[in-house]
Amino acid sequence: MIILPAIDMKDGRCVRLRKGEFSTASQVADNAMETARIFAAAGARWVHMVDLDGARDGIRQNFPAIHEVIQQSDLQVELGGGIKSCADVDAVAGAGAARMVIGSAAAAHPEVVEYALKQYGPDRVAVGIDCLNGRVRTAGWEQDSGLDYLELAQKMEEKGIRTIIFTDIATDGMLCGPSFGQLAALQSAVGCDIVASGGVTTLDDVKRLRDMGLYGAIIGKAYYAGTIDLAEAVREGGAQQ
Repeated sequence: MIILPAIDMKDGRCVRLRKGEFSTASQVADNAMETARIFAAAGARWVHMVDLDGARDGIRQNFPAIHEVIQQSDLQVELGGGIKSCADVDAVAGAGAARMVIGSAAAAHPEVVEYALKQYGPDRVAVGIDCLNGRVRTAGWEQDSGLDYLELAQKMEEKGIRTIIFTDIATDGMLCGPSFGQLAALQSAVGCDIVASGGVTTLDDVKRLRDMGLYGAIIGKAYYAGTIDLAEAVREGGAQQ
């Protein structure tokens, strides 16, 4: 199982949120590039980056820092946040992101997913499904799309998506453990590779997700809060692609 430590960017800073609420943003690191180097030293091969300002406002003010990590960290960068149009897809792909995560547009503008798959192939495209009480949220998690998360996952699989990043917003940044039940339901509903995001808190969480057969797990606040040792998590995850 791949371990993806996370760097969330807002106003040029590395931050973490609680339940996706922008008002709870707190700085957790001084520099994205230095943080990425620490991740690499711990054995990580991927980093999950989110452009929070892009997700909410479509403004790419964090792109210089993100681009530096893509170009200089030796990590494969999975990047989400603000990929709302075909032009955004091209911008992220052109910057060298190993995999782009299309979130809100998957629900509101599925043609963007179709374009990304056609232009760049399924290995470089993932769909981010962020839900609260089983309903997909969009626009930086601030709007209810009215869609059921399993229904959206199945539609995306039909379009050719092979990788889904699933976040239960209720657990994100809360250090309370992942939503194992919803993840299991998602595994039953689709044949995609699934990355668990939100709530991964302890090494036992990592082991349980690995034993479920998940493709990946994103570790965010738990790393910054010190409740999980990244190097141990990488070892427990197994071979890092």
